[in-house]
Amino acid sequence: MPYLVKQSDRSAAVTKSIPTDDSLPRACIIGAGSSGIAAAKALSLAGVPFDCFEAGGAIGGNWVFDNPNGRSACYDTLEINTSCARMAFSDFPMPASYPAYARHDQVHAYFEQYVDHFGFRSDITLHTSVTDVARSDDGAWLVQTNGPDGERTRSYDAVLVANGHHWDPRLPDPAYPGAFDGEQLHAHDYRSGDQLEGRNIVVVGAGNSAMDIAVEGSHRARSVNLSIRRGQWVMKKWLLGRPADQIAFPGWLPWWATSLRLRIGALTSGGLARYGLPEPSHRPGQSHPVQSDRIRQRIAAGRVIVRPGIERLDGDGVVFTDGSRVAADLIVWATGYNVTFPFLDPALVAAEENELPLFKRTLHPDLPGLYFIGLLQPVGAVMPLAEAQSAWVAEILAGRYVAPADAELRSRMERDHRRNKRQFYRSPRHTMEVDFDHFLWDLARERKRGRGRAERRPVATPSPVPSDGPSRQATEVRA
Repeated sequence: MPYLVKQSDRSAAVTKSIPTDDSLPRACIIGAGSSGIAAAKALSLAGVPFDCFEAGGAIGGNWVFDNPNGRSACYDTLEINTSCARMAFSDFPMPASYPAYARHDQVHAYFEQYVDHFGFRSDITLHTSVTDVARSDDGAWLVQTNGPDGERTRSYDAVLVANGHHWDPRLPDPAYPGAFDGEQLHAHDYRSGDQLEGRNIVVVGAGNSAMDIAVEGSHRARSVNLSIRRGQWVMKKWLLGRPADQIAFPGWLPWWATSLRLRIGALTSGGLARYGLPEPSHRPGQSHPVQSDRIRQRIAAGRVIVRPGIERLDGDGVVFTDGSRVAADLIVWATGYNVTFPFLDPALVAAEENELPLFKRTLHPDLPGLYFIGLLQPVGAVMPLAEAQSAWVAEILAGRYVAPADAELRSRMERDHRRNKRQFYRSPRHTMEVDFDHFLWDLARERKRGRGRAERRPVATPSPVPSDGPSRQATEVRA
């Protein structure tokens, strides 16, 4: 049976700092966005010593408007597509005064409160970017940073990668034929409707950003054409008077059952074929959810014109695959992102076509001590999943979890990867897609099994590197 997700009152503030245990492995966290601060909190509470480096001057990552790290895609009208109760960390609810779907500034404020609540702000070093991460001969991880004090290289036992995956714009490849005389802008660099004022714009894409920009343009631009190659199910945010995602199912149910909510949401929202959008070739739940309460109204009002895919660029206009042509002086490419790690050698880690199989979307057996936090695309919010991943990594580093045998781990990793690929249609956008509730349930089950294996192990060895590896202190490496 489905259950309703509730938003409770805040938990009591943490008033006492937890001392670190210098006998444990020392870790480096890359990034202080939503996944990075979840990792920092988990390691802090577990007593695992760590450093967290953030390239910008503020915590919050993608939810910081005009983030000085240059990687935020936040725009002035952005609000969450997952309700507050489903987005919040498990032990720190969002304020009850927030609307069901919070604005970006409210989400950022929530993250600031989270960091202060758990008392680890002093462990985050701002204005410091990680430029290189490499394995040393003894199995440690050498992390090179560039900050106010110049370049430094430190040795760590573990590295938690939390640099996000919505910052490296993905453009059509190969590029469309022809030339365009106007301005081209990726959705990553869109900030406000001022950029659309009085323009003839073509928005390319069918995701949440494309819908938001098209709706805003319908109020500000001279004309808006929304180019969509593949049909999408566009759901409304409310179902039966409640935020649609607050009707959930137990994670142990099979995907066909848990995706029932998405199918109901799509059917009650109504299809978009009568508005000119192509009919989806997939079932609801087989793609990342797209939500918009206003796109239907703006299309019906004639302020957003739906077009098929682009055939070619044509000087001061765009020609579509149905032969139609529109005048345009601005193209907004809402075409997604590449998954990249500029500080890792591609020979070590590369996500070709955004595909990177990992055990529980967190670790790979060939890369001991390297963990990925938030490198997934859930049907829901990433924050609770990053929190669960971080708590798991903290257990690994503290020696309270032991992984299954190598052969079993690889087999399960590949099986999960194949299952996730079957559930969602094939595209670079869906290579990391997971079901929110099932992921949390499945990871909790694995953590329990791993704790049991740790209890049966004769001698606990918490270090993620060989026992004769480097010191577990963060040692600076000098040239």
